[in-house]
Formats: sequence, C-alpha cells, structure tokens
Amino acid sequence: MVDDAQLASYAASYAEEGFVLVKGLLDKAEAAQYREESHALIKRLNRDADPTWGSARALAMGNQTELKHCHDVQFYAAAFARLIIDPRFTDVAAAVMGTPNVQLHHTKLFIKPPEKGSPFPLHQDHPFFPHAKHSMGAAIFHFDDAPLAKGCVRVVPGSHKNGPLAHASEGSFHLPFSEWPLEKSVPCEAEAGDVLFFTYLTVHGSGVNTTDQARTTLLVQYRDPEDPPTTDMHTNSLGQGMILRGVDPTCRSEASP
Repeated sequence: MVDDAQLASYAASYAEEGFVLVKGLLDKAEAAQYREESHALIKRLNRDADPTWGSARALAMGNQTELKHCHDVQFYAAAFARLIIDPRFTDVAAAVMGTPNVQLHHTKLFIKPPEKGSPFPLHQDHPFFPHAKHSMGAAIFHFDDAPLAKGCVRVVPGSHKNGPLAHASEGSFHLPFSEWPLEKSVPCEAEAGDVLFFTYLTVHGSGVNTTDQARTTLLVQYRDPEDPPTTDMHTNSLGQGMILRGVDPTCRSEASP
C-alpha cells in the first residue's frame, strides 16, 4: 500500500501540474495478466467499430490508423471489476481529488495496434462530461510499455489552471491545431504497471503507434460523488455511479409515511 507521505506527494503534483505518473502501481506480472485479459476480451467481442476521431486523421498525415476499444470492461471480465476497486488505485484517486469517496464515471479499454495505432489531438475531457466542481479525473493503466514511438499519452503541464477551454466539435472535441499542436505537449512515457492520473481539465493527447507491438491501456474516469454533472451527456455508461471507495454522501433514505 502507498503510505500517507507518498499520497500527499502525488496530490501536490496533481494540483500543481494537473497530472502525476505513479510508477509501478501494478507489478509487471499483474500488468502482463491484464494485457492478456484485454486482448482476449477484444478478440471475444470481435467488433469492427473503430473509435478513431475524425479530427485525429490530420495527426496521422493521411495514413490509415485504427483503434480497438471496449467501454464498461468490468461488465465483461471480473478481473477488471477487481482492478477498479483495488485500494492501490482508489487511494491515489481519493488523494488527488482530496475526498475520501471515489465514484466511477466510466471505463474504456484502448488497444493501439502495431504500426497504425490511432493518435488523439490535444483536448480536455471536460467538454464530454462537464461537472459543477471539476473533480473529474482519469487514470490510465498501462498494461505494456508505452514509449514515445508507441503513441504514449502527452500532457501540457499546468494547463488545468486555465479552466475549461473552447473546443472545436468537428470530428470530436479537440483544441485548435494552430494553437495547440501535439508537439507543444510533454510525452508521458510509461512502463507496464504505471498509472497516469490527470484532471479532466488537463490538456492531453497522444501520437501514432509506429512500433511493431500494440499499446494496451485501460482508462478509468472517476469523480467525487458530491460533484454533480451539469449536463446529461455521456450518461449511457453502465457502471456510472458505482462507489469505488468510501460512500456516496448524497444518498439519503426517504422518511417513512
């Protein structure tokens, strides 16, 4: 388990930079098992749908790229249900938000295939599911190594302090390429077992996977249960509202008649 001093350090980095990369939250053997589980799930689902954003095509410079993905993975394999309530994860999520309670918003598995794994332009997650108190954050679990050549996540440190930014909506929400080129961001290269935490106001994106190996990650979006959404966008996630740590203080029993 992570001690209080380390949790405080993570929280300080998250508050100042808008992100923190937690090294070795999972050990290498665990990461390898989750990688195997992830690829087996994608194979079982046998879906042709490609979630590559239309706005990402410009980053690929005309080359054809693709993604493999699955929402709500905890409903397809028990291993992922165990992972999202693992205290090693939820304790960090609670620490960076500054609340004892952690509520699930959604999960999403991403596999960037070898040599053509799709990029993401720089953006904030805020436009997809705005919340009143901006507690919403993301944790990206790395199930294999994610160097720059694999299209690792890239962030703009301190960008969360700008608050919500105006996004273009064509081809999915993204920031203007002229003002926010991918090269303006900092690569967050990671190893298998590392977890990247960032706020939904942190500007981030990723490049193309140009290597001969897949890049496998699990995205978990979390929030403070006392932070209500301000719109009804992105409400179709099957597990939304599940308490991963602590309690939901907003739940009140109704008085008997």
